[in-house]
Amino acid sequence: MKIMTVVGARPEFIQTAPVTKAIRRRHTEILVHTGQHYDDNMSKVFFHDLGIPQPEINLEVGSGSHAAMTGQIMTRVEEAMLREKPDWVVVFGDTNSTIGAALAAAKIHIPVAHIEAGLRSYDRRMPEEINRVMADHISNVLFPPTQAAVDNLKKEGITEGVYLVGDVRVDVVLGMVETARTRQADLFARTRLSAGEPFALATIHRASNTDDRARLTDIVNAFNTLELPVVLPVHPRLKKMMGEFGLSFSGNVRAVEPLGFVDMVALLDAGKIVITDSGGLQKEAYMLRRPCVTVRDTTEWIETVDSGWNRLTEPEDFKAAMSAALQPPPAEHPDFYGAFGVSDRIVDVLEAELAKR
Repeated sequence: MKIMTVVGARPEFIQTAPVTKAIRRRHTEILVHTGQHYDDNMSKVFFHDLGIPQPEINLEVGSGSHAAMTGQIMTRVEEAMLREKPDWVVVFGDTNSTIGAALAAAKIHIPVAHIEAGLRSYDRRMPEEINRVMADHISNVLFPPTQAAVDNLKKEGITEGVYLVGDVRVDVVLGMVETARTRQADLFARTRLSAGEPFALATIHRASNTDDRARLTDIVNAFNTLELPVVLPVHPRLKKMMGEFGLSFSGNVRAVEPLGFVDMVALLDAGKIVITDSGGLQKEAYMLRRPCVTVRDTTEWIETVDSGWNRLTEPEDFKAAMSAALQPPPAEHPDFYGAFGVSDRIVDVLEAELAKR
């Protein structure tokens, strides 16, 4: 079996790490990097930290508008698909790389497998929501990470080819914690923290937060005056927009360059609370039993909110949300995301589905 795996952005690099290993133990993989994230801190470091092999193909699409990027991905990845003739094209999540590769494959009748299918925030203002909905409706096999995601697909009439095998981040996060802990002392030194000192780990990168002057001002002010120190890996978009709006952090915010996944797990494991607008970090916080405050009015990981481990907030209500999140966490911690070994179960399904053709 030949599988073409297409990745292009940070969340996909994280998820493909265990899947690529599982595929290559048993089959042939062509790994395609679209180049959507091309900065070393957003791309190369993840390949190194997670042991992902160098891509066989790099499309080098770079930055651009959503339409320009998606169009370039479709054009360039189609050439690779026609040349390689894979049995499956595997895509992840909800980025422009996801929908570009899925559309290109569907139009030339190559079966598509969508990992992390069925997520819905029900906010069509988010480009990610458009991407994930479209990818689900043109995929042949779908791997929703939770029962809630299965239910979302069913509401939209998607019931065939749906397999609930768990969330691949379980394989990544739980397989990485011990290694990550060896990096904590160095990270404490870099961020001027004492060992054992409580802190908040934060990430802000969504355009809805960074590109709105009033929202971003409120977020920065909240971080600057939070009682806990804030460790904040600064996304390029956040850095750019803070410069344009003339905003700056106080000494309470320990701003650092974007970090690799292992370093992020190390900080997540050591921290007291998470503040984010990232989808993946909400889930990783839950997996490591860290309370989370999400600076959005919707989330695709609604089960983390329903269970009391995650709180949605608008910037103006941030301090109240933080106060609630810093209370003792809920006693219950349901197993939403499945057991270790998700990646091998995915390959099992692809083998079985191919045998049916």
